[in-house]
Amino acid sequence: MFDQVMARIAGRFGRVEPRASARAYLLGLLSKAERKNCWQLAEQAGHVRPGPMQRLLRYARWDADAVRDDLRAYAVEHLGTDDAVLIVDETGFVKKGHASAGVQRQYTGTAGRIENSQVGVFLAYATSRGRALIDRRLYLPEQSWCSDPERRHAAGIPEEVQFATKPRLAWEMIAATLDAGVEAAWVTGDEAYGQDPRLRAALEARGTGYVLAVACSMRVRINHGRTPVRADTVTGRLPATSWQRHSAGNGAKGPRHYDWAWIHIGTDEHRHLLIRRNRSSGELAFHLCWSPTTVTRRGAGPGRRRPLERRGVLPGRQGPGRTRHYQVRHWTSWHRHITLAMLALAFLTALAADAAPQRPADPYHPARSRDPIKLTVPEILHLLAAVLNAPALSATRLLQWSNWRRQHQATARHSHYQRRSADEPAG
Repeated sequence: MFDQVMARIAGRFGRVEPRASARAYLLGLLSKAERKNCWQLAEQAGHVRPGPMQRLLRYARWDADAVRDDLRAYAVEHLGTDDAVLIVDETGFVKKGHASAGVQRQYTGTAGRIENSQVGVFLAYATSRGRALIDRRLYLPEQSWCSDPERRHAAGIPEEVQFATKPRLAWEMIAATLDAGVEAAWVTGDEAYGQDPRLRAALEARGTGYVLAVACSMRVRINHGRTPVRADTVTGRLPATSWQRHSAGNGAKGPRHYDWAWIHIGTDEHRHLLIRRNRSSGELAFHLCWSPTTVTRRGAGPGRRRPLERRGVLPGRQGPGRTRHYQVRHWTSWHRHITLAMLALAFLTALAADAAPQRPADPYHPARSRDPIKLTVPEILHLLAAVLNAPALSATRLLQWSNWRRQHQATARHSHYQRRSADEPAG
């Protein structure tokens, strides 16, 4: 399958040298190299110096956006189902110095605090078969970068690139994806995107439904649009019968059950406020929902939007081998590295999807404890890295260890599910 991936993007490289370097770069991302920078990837590929990898990211002639288009088509081809959802989220890449494109002191969820970092906005394609990144944008701060021509020139930022908010970048990716013919019933994202009225208006104008998180202070209109109130004020007025229990999908330790309330807001039948309540802590989360057609509460659940980096989707801590360790400063280099990292992740996700059993998982009746869990992206990455770094190991031995690990993981999962079911409060 790796050769098929390379064949898909081979035409994007005009010369054989960058094409060979791209192949070696992708294999390096799938290897056990501790840090995914040009030095270690070149060493992994057997080069005597990092020059070929550095030229691939900076000077070689190839279009990262065209490879991104190939990646998007590949992800839809291997993961596409009728329940597809688009997810917008961001991640930070902690950096030293001030020369890297877009870097400044800003909040990043990667560190959980304000750090000197770059921030990338990502679009993921998620279905019941898996999830993969299909687009990316580097956020360019307005004051420290967009208004500094000398700094922009040094980092290779094109003149046509102007300041855009993160929700604006998200909309550009969503619009490009929909224009490419990708079908998705819903768009979902966190408060950074749900609070932006222009993003919501653009999605409505496009006829694309959304389930977007908002703050508890968000003002909504109830009573057929006559009464404006805060979202958290609505919660206190709801009778007990308004809450229903539903699963937001499986977690590592069992189905994630929450209480949900579904309130009509505004003057039409397509706009709702969805409130999620944690059954153990009572913590509330609020989501604005809009759909071009009438939907049920179950049909609009936002359970698939979990922070993508914690799910191993963003190219950060859990992507193909700690790809946040890149050492690039240039605008073009960042987009090329991230695109290849996204392609490596899509390849792993497609392998996991093709290896999964065709029978859909039942969140209320998980597989038996003696059935190994299905092959996951981290497990496939481990197996590929073992083959690349220790080719003397037999495939039989590697699969034996994989089956042993997945068997023990299945036993632990079964115990977690049983304990979660016993601890789940009734009603």
